[in-house]
Amino acid sequence: MKKYLKLVSLALILFSTISFISCNKPKNTELTKIRLNEVVRSIFYAPMYAAINKGFFKEEGLEIELSTGQGADKTMQQVLSKNADIGFCGPEQVIYLYNQGRDDYAVLFAQLTKRDGSFLVGRNKEEDFKWESLRGKTVIGGRPGGVPEMTLEYVLRNHGIAPNKDIQIITNLAFTATAQAFKSGTGDYVALFEPTASMLEKEGGSYIVASVGKASGEIPYTCFFTTKSYLENYPDIIQRFTNAIYKGQLWVESHNSKEIADAVIDFFPGSDIELLTTVVERYKAQDTWAKNPILKEEALSRLMDIIQSYNSELLPSRPPYEKIVTNKFAEEAIKNIK
Repeated sequence: MKKYLKLVSLALILFSTISFISCNKPKNTELTKIRLNEVVRSIFYAPMYAAINKGFFKEEGLEIELSTGQGADKTMQQVLSKNADIGFCGPEQVIYLYNQGRDDYAVLFAQLTKRDGSFLVGRNKEEDFKWESLRGKTVIGGRPGGVPEMTLEYVLRNHGIAPNKDIQIITNLAFTATAQAFKSGTGDYVALFEPTASMLEKEGGSYIVASVGKASGEIPYTCFFTTKSYLENYPDIIQRFTNAIYKGQLWVESHNSKEIADAVIDFFPGSDIELLTTVVERYKAQDTWAKNPILKEEALSRLMDIIQSYNSELLPSRPPYEKIVTNKFAEEAIKNIK
């Protein structure tokens, strides 16, 4: 009997211990879903895709629901209509919105790309290309009023070429039709984003002769934003989101082009890994991606220079930098993440 009671006591102790451990086991942390709308799908945004696929958002307790706006104005509308929490596109939309006098305006809180991502493609190899040589030529450009077209024209003016006077620029083609038009014989040059520029070069008969982004200098080309009210109501989410983006930027900075292409290729079904690697290499070589999420006032000012030099009526007044930009989340991320 004594032996039996001893066994029962041991069993009770064991059960109590197991119950205690079970009760104190950390529960699975529930992820907070964030609806993120990107302007288009492009390898140009590799650090963001790397942050998603490498689990940096999950580390911050966030789950990204990614949608594609197919246009900066559409991305802004998704955020304003509360169909998206965070938008990712060119800052010009934030600038225009502020000038409309909206109370709940948009605020930029993190930068991802710091240069225009398009390249000038010609029909001949020009290792010593000079922008001045475009005088008298025909170039297939971008959509009128879009930042790629405005940046291209800004570069031309900086080299003493007056658009549509010293040079003919075709701007009435759809974004997806410009490469095919060039292949069919239209124009002497075409401005293309990647991977289209590299694909055209790979097919033969076309050559990337210049980088619009290198010629224009640093501008905050693509950034993350949300509404002022969302920023005020959910600062913790914005901080964790910015942390994840910064981790993605650090990861891309410390890995080679092949590793980056491998990490993001499932965002581009059917893509060739060799081509993606070439594109990533080109973007790394021209210092496309911001090293951290901070958006500098000087760079935003240059973007507004570009807009006003294209058409001053688009930007009759410049919004105060401190109203439409906050770097406090980026600074906190840099301080805490090594």
